[in-house]
Amino acid sequence: MERYFESFSLVELNSTFYHYPRERTVEGWSEKAPKEFEFTVKAHQDISHKARLKAEEVSFQAFEHMKQICKALDSKISLIQTPNSLKPDKLADAEEFLRKVDREGLVLVWETRGTAWEANDAYEKLRRTLEELDVTHVTDPFRIMPAYSGRIAYFRLHGLGERMYYYQYSDSELQRLKELVAPYESEGKEVYILFNNLTMFDDALRFKEYLSKGTFRKLTSSTGLASMTEVASKTHYPNSKAMLIRRLGWRLVQIEEAKQIRFGTFLNELPSKNYKSAEELLNDLKSARKMKD
Repeated sequence: MERYFESFSLVELNSTFYHYPRERTVEGWSEKAPKEFEFTVKAHQDISHKARLKAEEVSFQAFEHMKQICKALDSKISLIQTPNSLKPDKLADAEEFLRKVDREGLVLVWETRGTAWEANDAYEKLRRTLEELDVTHVTDPFRIMPAYSGRIAYFRLHGLGERMYYYQYSDSELQRLKELVAPYESEGKEVYILFNNLTMFDDALRFKEYLSKGTFRKLTSSTGLASMTEVASKTHYPNSKAMLIRRLGWRLVQIEEAKQIRFGTFLNELPSKNYKSAEELLNDLKSARKMKD
């Protein structure tokens, strides 16, 4: 918590999706946070997964609880994230809930999951509904842009790899991210960008520094083989080649000052065997690539 408060001015509170925190716990978060620090609050799964955004007693009660949490944290935004199994044919249910719920000035943002929402007809129906209700559509901008954004544009980045969350963003991808969201800021919207991947803290910090300074910090303290050594040390040994690819292949190594490559590119060239240590792994990498220390 201290690292977040020192490094950022905003955090998305996800624990509220899984359980309702005690009032004193929430007050403690607020008391510890800097004066200008902002919390956005993810709505409990009772709303999105149990009631499935239907206008039912359980969802209304859960939302009242969310409002109390938001008030205690002085939060203005609550995120609702629905599962892949909630398809566009349930849009009418969601519309009824969003229309009837008493927001009391709270800004609602809704992340739909699943490709069914991206089809042209479904996407257009969603746009009309969200615009009428003034509910911001939350998307990963690398995948699809929102159907509608009110005065607040809210983006959540989950990674671009085969396994959701197992991803680290390169400098070029973060540059592209700025290009994708810049038009929303140009339109006068408040733009929120939340990283939701395994390296989210570092990726968010790198992106924040890029926005303020125009340059990127290195992913590792060194480049080349030394960078590989740092990445190779982020797991335990012994490990098989296949497991190393799974655990480390998605990470980036700093080959040169401005060049990054997925570690899996190098791991794929290794012989299939069990590696007893990071040193053994690096020795094989040097042999495969004919690299020098």
